[in-house]
Amino acid sequence: MSRVLVLGGGLIGAGWAAAFAGAGHETVVLDPAPDAAERCARVWDEARPVLAALGRPVADAAPRVVGQAEEVGPVHLVQEALPEDLALKHRALIALEPFLSPNAVVASSSSGLTAEEIAAPLAHPDRLLIAHPCNPPYLMPTVEIATGPRTSEAAAAKAVALYTSMGKTVLQLKRPVPGHLVNRLQAALWREAVHLVAEGVASVEDVERAVQIGLAPRWCLMGPSAVFHLADEANGMAGFCRTLGPAFERLWGDLGTPSLDEKVARVLDAGMRAADPRPVTEIAAARDRDLPRLMKAVAVLPGDAPEVDTSD
Repeated sequence: MSRVLVLGGGLIGAGWAAAFAGAGHETVVLDPAPDAAERCARVWDEARPVLAALGRPVADAAPRVVGQAEEVGPVHLVQEALPEDLALKHRALIALEPFLSPNAVVASSSSGLTAEEIAAPLAHPDRLLIAHPCNPPYLMPTVEIATGPRTSEAAAAKAVALYTSMGKTVLQLKRPVPGHLVNRLQAALWREAVHLVAEGVASVEDVERAVQIGLAPRWCLMGPSAVFHLADEANGMAGFCRTLGPAFERLWGDLGTPSLDEKVARVLDAGMRAADPRPVTEIAAARDRDLPRLMKAVAVLPGDAPEVDTSD
């Protein structure tokens, strides 16, 4: 699989295009917007030093942007990266389908829709699946794969092989669920963060620091269950559930269910700007600069694992 079409050149689409092109795939972006080529070129320029910092060889061929399906040519993979509008996705994929070879895989970047919903009107629903990245796709290592009831095993296997060959860590869902895996976990934490701010328990800045300094360092090396597994030296998770499980269940019962209404949104916006007054583009640039160093330091680059000391 060496020729990829990215359908949509927005934030995620341009990021995907940079990831594919950087990994050496001939990459075409289909987007009729007049500023699509400029946006993809800018993201490509931003992504190249990030990919180099991650230790990935960076190919020289930039993504090519076209405005019509007739200009695409044969491709092995379609990475759909359109807005979360089911009708829009249906129209675009139906229009594109006649130009695809029978064995082309169609992967949607959707964060909330299922493969079954997106594939419903297609002539070849067996080749469609969800392949959801974290943002930006050229930096973040995970890709979530969720198939539909009509997705073929061959299509899923091809997609997994392609993303793995790019150095991605593939997370395969056993069954589809709204929001997939990463966003559901992220949403659960952020819901409580919003609740604590909205209720005046803590400032946005201190909530941010609680995660950044209190939670994130351990999470670089282990997941949330492993943290509690280590809380009982003798019995691990089983002991933790026996001794502290009831306390956590009471805590779960007290977690908030906030609303992102206008008042709460203003409080969050003001708190975020007070916590970090830099422009969003400047914060993103700092993320792209610093996160590769952190990922390498804790050995969480895709496909890597921390070294294990096997000496006596």
